[in-house]
Amino acid sequence: MVNATLPDLTVGELARRSGVPASALRFYEDEGLIRSRRTAGNQRRYRRDTLRRVTFIRMSQRVGMPLSKIREVLGLLSDDRTPTRADWARISRCWQDDLNARIRQMEQLRDQLDDCIGCGCMSLAKCRLANPGDRLGADGPGPRRLADHRGGGYED
Repeated sequence: MVNATLPDLTVGELARRSGVPASALRFYEDEGLIRSRRTAGNQRRYRRDTLRRVTFIRMSQRVGMPLSKIREVLGLLSDDRTPTRADWARISRCWQDDLNARIRQMEQLRDQLDDCIGCGCMSLAKCRLANPGDRLGADGPGPRRLADHRGGGYED
């Protein structure tokens, strides 16, 4: 439990303690991930438990979660409270499918990358990464993705 006699943190103190730049803290606040109160002089003050909330946000980002998903789970916590160990365990279970899909995608990229190193042509029939099954060959010669004039090229 947070000691109620300790003063709230300024944005600079929260930045120093969390290792997160003040600009990022203001961004998190703008995105509804953390909250502050304003002093009579219009300065931000953060409850001390915001430090744990910022750590939660950073750790969630490190495992690849976008801010929109982080905001969703933080929105499920009552009274704008900081996630507990049990909350983190429940949330991480929810994110396992997404993380496993990302891992599979990265493994597939790693496994297919060997065929493309040094190739450079991006149109060989064997290029499973950029041109699976030589599907771009049916569109004509040359770098089809770069030659596409409909909207910037890179389509899947």
